This record gives sequence, structure tokens and C-alpha cells, in this order.
Amino acid sequence: MQQTFYSNGKLLITGEYLILDGAKGLALPTKMGQNLSVESTNTETIHWKSYDADGSIWFEEILSFDEITATNTIAPESVKGTLIRILQVANRMNPDLLTNSNGFAITTQLSFPRNWGLGTSSTLINNIAQWFQIDAFELLNKSFGGSGYDIACAQNNTPITYSIINGNPNVEQIAFEPEFAQYIYFVYLNQKRNSKSAIADYHFNKTAQLSQNIEAINALTTDCILTTDLESFTRIINQHEVLLSSILNTETVKAALFPDFDGAIKSLGAWGGDFVLVVSKENPSSYFIDKGYETVIAYDDMIL
Repeated sequence: MQQTFYSNGKLLITGEYLILDGAKGLALPTKMGQNLSVESTNTETIHWKSYDADGSIWFEEILSFDEITATNTIAPESVKGTLIRILQVANRMNPDLLTNSNGFAITTQLSFPRNWGLGTSSTLINNIAQWFQIDAFELLNKSFGGSGYDIACAQNNTPITYSIINGNPNVEQIAFEPEFAQYIYFVYLNQKRNSKSAIADYHFNKTAQLSQNIEAINALTTDCILTTDLESFTRIINQHEVLLSSILNTETVKAALFPDFDGAIKSLGAWGGDFVLVVSKENPSSYFIDKGYETVIAYDDMIL
């Protein structure tokens, strides 16, 4: 019998970094995500095979049950090590799955290139949680760490707001269908930003004015959701960029890379990589392609 699980990718539109400290962020599940298929075998192993969006195998390994049930914690210094660590935690949360099985053949399939930063890890964790019938947020906390907004996107098919209240995820499905969506694009910056190092940089740089900054982000998130015109939306994302630039002591992406661009540009998620949000009344593809950024995706082609 084959089981198949699916999780959505993610983009965090507001609240990056400060969401870790309780700020409310606007997050959008993407049309692209990741499948995980499970077939039972009699091998007493897990044969794991992962496919990228182009159909190529980017990871393949045979894992013994002993590696997963071992009590020692594996350092996630490689793809295999990271996978074993996630599976070890999942097994501790529900040991019955492996105890009552004779082996598995696992296939994962991304529908976006894995270097895009749309949630290769979060979609994997949520799929494994579905397979093991355990809580994905707990699995994330005990294995990878992070705010959890990406897990919330993996599980929801509508825009959401996400915050952490008393250590617990707070997810609210919302209506966010901007009438000006035809002027919003997403551009890939040709490099994936390591989320863990980005978070470490944030913790090092964040200011003592944390409560005021959280209030400001919450207000900008609310304004972003409620705004009905392009000019207001542009002002909001520019204000968000200026605030995060000050907190992170980092140039905005527009100032650093695209100072001559006639439109607004906002970093998404970990600054310095992955995607940026672009607001432009004209299709900006030629501008970015001329600068070497060939992946330009319209809002309606990216967002669920």
C-alpha cells in the first residue's frame, strides 16, 4: 500500500526575524511544495530517494532502523545527518511506526527547485509528521528549530497570520486577495540564505527596543492585510524594509543591489538570499534578467 503526503511551500511577507520574538507576520502558502510517498518493504531499512523539481535525484541513501532508533543524537552536518536527526525525533514521538513495520521505500518530490528557499526543510518536516501521525510544530522544535510559520504554511491553503504566543504557534486563516496583485512579482536572488545563520545574526544585532519594534511590525502587518490600493501597499513594504534595515544593521536589498529600479523591493524571510517581493506597474522581468536574475514569477503564479 502506498501513502502520499503533501505540504505547501511558503513565503513570509511581513514579520521576518521579529516573528521569533512574538511579532505577527503575514505568510502566504505557495502553489509549489513537496510530496512524500511511502511504500512498505521487507528490508528492515528505509530506502530514501529525493527528487528535485527537474526530475533529478539530489539525495539517495539507505538508512537502517538502528540509525533511527539509536539514542545518540546525530549532528546535522550533512543531508543524511539532518534526515536521521528528524527521523530520530519523529520515532521518539511515535515509536510504534517503526516497531510495527519491516521497512520502507520513501520518495520525495519537490515542485520547486530546492535552492529557491520555498521550504525544502519545512515541507519535509510536515510530511514526515503526517507520516508518523505526530505534531509537526513539536517535530520542528525538537529537530530543526525556527519560528514555525513555514510549518503553518505547509498545512494551510489560504493566507495566514502567524505569531508565537506563550511559546505556542498561533495561526489565523485570513482573506488576503490584493486587487493590485498583477503588480506584485517575486524575484529569486540566485542564492539560498541559511536560515539558522540568519537567525543567529538577528539575535546578535537586535536592539533593546524590541517591544516597540514588535508593535511597529504588528501595525505594518495589519496595514498590509487591510490595504486596498497599490500606493499604500508600496508605502507599507518600504516602511517595513527601513525598520528591518535598522534592526539588522544591514542595507535594504534595493539600496544594495537595485538602486536604479523604478518600483519597490522588499526582502522576504532571511535577508540576503532567496526571494524578494517586487512592486512594479510595468513587468520588471527585463530589468532583473539584464542584471542576471532570471527567475521572475508573477504573484498569481506563485501564491495559492
